Amino acid sequence: MPNSQSPADDRLIVALDVPDALSGLKLAEEIGDAVSFYKIGLGMLTGGGMALANELKQEHGKRIFLDMKLFDIGQTVENAVKGIAQFDLDFLTVHGDPHVVRAAKQGASGKDLQILAVTILTSLERGDLDDGLIQPGDVSEIVVERAARAFEAGADGIICSPNEAAAIRALPNADGRLIVTPGVRPAGAESDDQKRIATPAAAVAAGADHVVVGRPIWRAEDPRAAARSVVAELRSPQAAHPNR
Repeated sequence: MPNSQSPADDRLIVALDVPDALSGLKLAEEIGDAVSFYKIGLGMLTGGGMALANELKQEHGKRIFLDMKLFDIGQTVENAVKGIAQFDLDFLTVHGDPHVVRAAKQGASGKDLQILAVTILTSLERGDLDDGLIQPGDVSEIVVERAARAFEAGADGIICSPNEAAAIRALPNADGRLIVTPGVRPAGAESDDQKRIATPAAAVAAGADHVVVGRPIWRAEDPRAAARSVVAELRSPQAAHPNR
């Protein structure tokens, strides 16, 4: 097993779900070379999130996942993505509705920005879908169907819980597409507001290309050590995918 000085592994994406850009930059500097990929979401948008994304990308050489979960009419989504694509970031999330995915891909045309489609949020379960008048059925089956439709619309990848990763990886049109799993918690960590969770090793073994970990790292007494612990788990035999 890798020792505590193992270099970063970009399969780990650390969610910078902290209040503002200064806090995010301080945390990234504290973690240092233990992490090469960060997620910046809506919670930091008004706290300098785009400025932090650019600084981490351009000055620190980090990869950036901008988690905006865009949803609007096609032209608005296309225009928004076209603007975001100018910043040379890596991943951007949109809702997995086919018209949204198609518009986002058009907006990112000619750029390296990869469009990831959100299926069902990992904080939701069947009762939440009922409240939102989402069609009846098993949550995992709905996630897999939404993933298939998003792939058909051109999505570069899918956001799903670790529970659905294997079924999505098995889809005929999943070849060459990314699977990114939030709702990942190291063994013994609190689940917080996530309801469909798994360990980093289990998520990768199920077919995930990247795992997103936030609070278990940035809440840790030593975030750098916590990140290295997750990387060690990603490189353990338990994370081996049988089809790779």
